[in-house]
Amino acid sequence: MTPLDRARTICLALPESTEKKAWGAPTFRVKGKMFAMFVDNHHDDGRVALWLNAAPDVQAMLVESDPKRYFVPPYQGPKGWIGVRVDGRPRWTEVAELIEDAWHETAPPSVLKRFER
Repeated sequence: MTPLDRARTICLALPESTEKKAWGAPTFRVKGKMFAMFVDNHHDDGRVALWLNAAPDVQAMLVESDPKRYFVPPYQGPKGWIGVRVDGRPRWTEVAELIEDAWHETAPPSVLKRFER
């Protein structure tokens, strides 16, 4: 499976999630609101990564803990989103948890009621 295939499988398994191509990249949304974006060498940055919505302070904590794996993505980074490298050998169980967290940060209350942790 490619990193995009894995990310797609995880994202689309979440309730009411859809995929939409935007800005030339696959994005994943819940009720029309984006919670994840897959990027492959975005503006020649050399990364295959997911950009994920995150709770406040998560971005700083992750980037500080492992700056080779996590980064502040352009555009969405100032809003607290995190970049997660999925090239090489990512820990897919951790990536899946971060995707689920991003979905939870984005999903409206009506959808969250149907998906309790």
